[in-house]
Amino acid sequence: MPALPSWLIAPLWDQFCALLPERGAYHPDHPLGCHRQRIADRIVFDKLVQVLVFGCGYRKIADATCSATTIRDRRNEWITAGIFATLERLVLGAYDRMIGLELADLAVDGCITKAPCGGDHAGRSPVDRGKQGRKRSTVTEARGIPLGTVAAGANRHDAPLLGPTLATLDRLGPLPAQPTVHLDRGYDSTTARELLAARGMTGQIAAKGTPAPLQASRRWPVERTHAWGNQFKKLVWNTERCDRVIDAFLAFAHAIITLRRLIRRAWTSYRWNTRPPRRP
Repeated sequence: MPALPSWLIAPLWDQFCALLPERGAYHPDHPLGCHRQRIADRIVFDKLVQVLVFGCGYRKIADATCSATTIRDRRNEWITAGIFATLERLVLGAYDRMIGLELADLAVDGCITKAPCGGDHAGRSPVDRGKQGRKRSTVTEARGIPLGTVAAGANRHDAPLLGPTLATLDRLGPLPAQPTVHLDRGYDSTTARELLAARGMTGQIAAKGTPAPLQASRRWPVERTHAWGNQFKKLVWNTERCDRVIDAFLAFAHAIITLRRLIRRAWTSYRWNTRPPRRP
């Protein structure tokens, strides 16, 4: 069973491949001028997509075409080169040009997942009997496109993560004048309001002690985005221990989510040769 449909994996690979450095089939520093051929980048890319979507271990996904060591080594090479972060920015830029990011309304919230191996950005989960967990604090635009995320331990409160999460918006350039940030009651504090005011934003925050149905506010897109993210089992059951690997998988997942929404919304406005026969 394919991890992603062909109409999604093909444009994702085309953009990913354009970011990779050119390499020969053999290692240029080999003393004899010959060596076993290097595993193709496309094979490793497909393996990483399967790891992200299915949440399986590297040894489980390895086969005769590619070993677990090769997957991890190539993953680390691409992280060092900044491939995953660059891919996320490029997909966001394409969405902004073709559809348009609605930045006048933003939403921020956190989502707790499992981190059974501990490591960086891990802490005791308050909703899982104190087991190791991880929280991702995400900011989205009005339609739920993820703009940035911050990983932290599951025992961290949402409010202190508001500042670092909003700081991820700096890579997008200037924002509209006084955008509105929609938050739940966990951010109902003077500190959060002062932080928003310092960044030139206004906050629509649910008040503590007052019922605030999710449907009655405009913070539901971030909840839906977390549900999209939880379809990637590597994010739900994250066994990675290194912070840069965790951030790389988050960026990779957000690039896939944004590209999927881009194709879905562009289906009714654009025509191209590989356009899916039905709206995805």
